[in-house]
Amino acid sequence: MGVIDGANGTPLQIGTHNGAFHCDEVLACFMLKNLPKYKDAKIVRTRDQAKLDLCDIVVDVGGVFDVQKNRFDHHQRSFNESFHSLHPDKKWTTKLSSAGLVYCHFGEEVLRAILGQNCPDEKTLCTVYDKVYENFVEEIDAIDNGISQYDGKAKYNITTTLSSRVSYLNPSWNDENNDEYECFQEAMRMVGKEFVERVTGLVHHWLPARSIVLEALEKRFEVHESGKVIKLERFCPWKEHLFRLEETGFCGQGEIKYVLYADKTSQWRIQCVPTGRNTFENRLSLLSKWRGLRDKNLSEISGIPNCVFVHSNGFIGGNENYEGVLKMASECLQQSES
Repeated sequence: MGVIDGANGTPLQIGTHNGAFHCDEVLACFMLKNLPKYKDAKIVRTRDQAKLDLCDIVVDVGGVFDVQKNRFDHHQRSFNESFHSLHPDKKWTTKLSSAGLVYCHFGEEVLRAILGQNCPDEKTLCTVYDKVYENFVEEIDAIDNGISQYDGKAKYNITTTLSSRVSYLNPSWNDENNDEYECFQEAMRMVGKEFVERVTGLVHHWLPARSIVLEALEKRFEVHESGKVIKLERFCPWKEHLFRLEETGFCGQGEIKYVLYADKTSQWRIQCVPTGRNTFENRLSLLSKWRGLRDKNLSEISGIPNCVFVHSNGFIGGNENYEGVLKMASECLQQSES
């Protein structure tokens, strides 16, 4: 049973979106669950606004950032907050995700809860607080918001790779009580688990996805006369397969601009193909006048019925049906050519 809120006698609820989950809201919910107030709260995963309105705090959904109302979404067109904009004494200008928003407003309290009796003095805690953002949370903010790591020089640090995690399992230089052998065993368990999961995943998940992308490429001229749009009969991880098939000469490199697929709610998505494997730059982004708009407003601006959304970065959009996303793709291609 959740914690009872003395104000209204109902269990506390943390709201976030359903469907595919991402690192930012997972971390945001984890941090909130470490706070005494929310440690027993129920996590409600939904996009139903009526249900979200009943939640005591909402992250990564709802289209509102309002600290006083405990609403922490970052997807609205008007949102452009960074750690620096909210705390001018801090240097980081990376756009915040829900993880960064929660950390920005509750981070010190979260650190105190996690550290317990080992929590340092306030000045030292502030140093830890900054370091955790710079070397953990900022990476998640940047990735979730589609910010490339490099622009001449690194914009943020990546410290959570498998190699980094193995390194962190080594005994600390000033810890004489750790058993080095046991630390090594723990590292083997961690690496072994991920290795086995990766190998079995390739067989059970990666190869079937390749077949879906290959079929979509074979039928691309049935989807759109340009051959620049593919339709997945079932959603799957498609980017790596598309790039690999292009490299093998199955179709021209850079030819495919958009991928259409139905999500788990049977709504349709149009997603831009990036220019490469490790970039958030698109081959052809969705129209700038659509970005950050939703529902009726987007349908009116685009002239396409049943629109759901276009992301503020222009890399993905949605419509209630297949015909709608196909029209969105056609309009973008037409305007790019003209």
